[in-house]
Amino acid sequence: MTTIIDCRPPTAAPDLKTVKAKQQVAWSSGDYAVVGSTIQIVGEQLAEAMDLRAGQKVLDVAAGNGNFTLAAARRWCDVTSTDYVQTLLDRGRRRADADGLSVTFQKADAEDLPFADGSFDAVASTFGGMFSPDQSRTASEMLRVCRSGGRIGLANWTPDGFIGQMFKTIGKHLPPPTGVKSPAVWGTDEWIDNAFGAEASSMLAKPCNYVFRYRSAQHFLDVFRQYYGPMLKAFEALDERGRAALAGDILDLIGRFNRSGDTTMVVPSEYLEVVVTRR
Repeated sequence: MTTIIDCRPPTAAPDLKTVKAKQQVAWSSGDYAVVGSTIQIVGEQLAEAMDLRAGQKVLDVAAGNGNFTLAAARRWCDVTSTDYVQTLLDRGRRRADADGLSVTFQKADAEDLPFADGSFDAVASTFGGMFSPDQSRTASEMLRVCRSGGRIGLANWTPDGFIGQMFKTIGKHLPPPTGVKSPAVWGTDEWIDNAFGAEASSMLAKPCNYVFRYRSAQHFLDVFRQYYGPMLKAFEALDERGRAALAGDILDLIGRFNRSGDTTMVVPSEYLEVVVTRR
């Protein structure tokens, strides 16, 4: 009998602190609010799916420029909006002020929320918490600060949808750190069940679509290259030839999803809408 000994070194665990620091720089670059403000409807739809009630204490995790924050505040909830990028919180504050909405804005890390157990009636994140490096920790923190009987709402891009495929396309040109899971796992029933199921009395998850509407495929690419931090940093990291190749692949991807029938861009992007009732 031959004994085979695997002498390969074990795969090193990813340095999540370094990954987080780089992500924070990426999200601080550009101006996500330019892109984020176009996705406001998702926050409104999630607020309805969660059946928010006036007077409830609501936490928005990784809130960006505050789409769900504003939706909850419009329903007379007591909202705390958090993100680890101060400039995005400042943009959210200006939006709330413009609409005359009362919101508490607080800088906070989704993986280490500075709130006591069971502090909130509802906790939500739209296309935010899914990007945290330690994804299980973020899910655990959202569960921890939600009271028993409260609700957790999520809107997460799916792996096969347009944005999920866009990140996969970027990853072909600029591979992510070894061992770090794709953010799009948050858009799968399996991951949601593993992360939240044990602490849930009920869970509802349904696929939805947000439709990106731009003047053209090139217009979308120009906006995202300038304002969407992860894409901006990806292009910065490549040489001229690599940038041209990535741009071409993104335009090809848009072409496969585009259903406009004319020169504009009308691209549905699937996301998973999740409502968890805390046990």
